[in-house]
Amino acid sequence: MQSNHKNPISISNQIVLVTGGARGLGAAIAQAFLRENARVVINYHQSKQAAEKLQAESNNNAIAIKADVTNPDEVKKMVEIAENHFNSYITTIVNNALPSFKFDGDNRPKVANLTWSRIDQQVQGSLRGCLNTVQACLKGMKSLEFGRIINIGTNLVQHPVVPYHDYTAAKAALLSFTRTLSKDLGKYGITVNMMSGGLLQETDASSATPAEVFNLIAKNTPLGRVTTPEEFADIALFFASPWSRAITGQNILVDGGLVNN
Repeated sequence: MQSNHKNPISISNQIVLVTGGARGLGAAIAQAFLRENARVVINYHQSKQAAEKLQAESNNNAIAIKADVTNPDEVKKMVEIAENHFNSYITTIVNNALPSFKFDGDNRPKVANLTWSRIDQQVQGSLRGCLNTVQACLKGMKSLEFGRIINIGTNLVQHPVVPYHDYTAAKAALLSFTRTLSKDLGKYGITVNMMSGGLLQETDASSATPAEVFNLIAKNTPLGRVTTPEEFADIALFFASPWSRAITGQNILVDGGLVNN
C-alpha cells in the first residue's frame, strides 16, 4: 500500500469513506467526490439497492459496503475490504451516517416525554460512529502522514430554533469530539473539521418538513433560498482538498448565511 505522504494529497488520489453514503446528503457527497475522480467507499446499512446503483454508475471508482457504523467490528471489516479493493489506505472519512431521524417539529418528542433511548440512539450513530471510523482508519492515515476527517453537524447547535433535543445534543457532542480529535491527531498530518447545515432541500430526513418551513427559512436567509445537498457537499471537497491544509478543529456553517457564528 502507498505510504509516507508528507504533503497534501489531491482529491483525485484520495480514497474517501462516506458513511450513510447511499441516499440523501450522503449520496450527494459521494457523487461530489466521484466527480472529482476520487475513489469512494459507499457505506450503507439498509439501502443496498441505492448503494449498488451508485457503485454501478461510478466507472469502477466506488465500492458499496454494508456496515453498521455503531459496530466497531463491522466498521473494521468494511475498512479492510475497502483498502484491499483499492490497494490503498483510506485517506478521508466523511462521518455522515444518521440514525433513523425525521425533521418533524410537530411530532418531535417534547422534553416531558423524551426518553434516554432516543438520545442514546443519536449519540451512538453520531459520536460512536465517528470513533469507530477514526479508529479503523487511523493506522493507515498515520502511515500516510495524511488524513482528512470531516464530520457532519447541524446549525441547530448554534441556533436551536426547533428543539430537537436528541439530535442536537448528539451533534454538539460530535462538535466537541471534532475539536479534541484535531488536537490529538494534528501531529500526524490529520485534520478534523465539521460542516454544519440547516434543513436541506430536500433529503429523506427533511421530507416530513412542511413547505411553509422551507419558505420561512428561504425568507430569512441572505441568499434567499434553502441550501441543497449538492451545495453542502461541495464544502466536503474543500475540507478534503489541499486548499484547507491549514484548517483543523473548525466548524463551518453551510446554510446560506441563516445563522451567523
